[in-house]
Amino acid sequence: MIQIETITASDQPILSQKDEIASFLFQHLDQYGDPKEDIMKCLDYALTPDMRRGGGFVVLAREQGSIVGAVVLNETGMTGYIPEYILVYIAVDSSQRGKGIGRKIMATAIENASGDIALHVEPDNPAKKLYERLGFTNKYLEMRLKK
Repeated sequence: MIQIETITASDQPILSQKDEIASFLFQHLDQYGDPKEDIMKCLDYALTPDMRRGGGFVVLAREQGSIVGAVVLNETGMTGYIPEYILVYIAVDSSQRGKGIGRKIMATAIENASGDIALHVEPDNPAKKLYERLGFTNKYLEMRLKK
């Protein structure tokens, strides 16, 4: 049976819990992932108790105690002109895909977010269809200047 849990800074997650989440994301993000060190920075930001220096939350799906899905949302500290949250990471264990886990953890994340949510997705990422089914639309073309 799949159990969904939400983790916030008030839960005071310890380093080993963040490491478990980062390791899961690093393994299951496939070609859309980042180095584990960057994932840990994102988790530190989302789960900081100092709201002036970050904020957000993590939604996990577990089966028999093991993580099978994870979503990380970071607070932007803005409202109106920029969505209040950015979905930074979502991953489902490759052996569990197609069972609705991604939809469940996204629905929980949307329910727990107190404002709008933005995300970036590669055009060929299969998760794009899930986002569209959940109501996400493509408002902008992202452009970046790398320095």
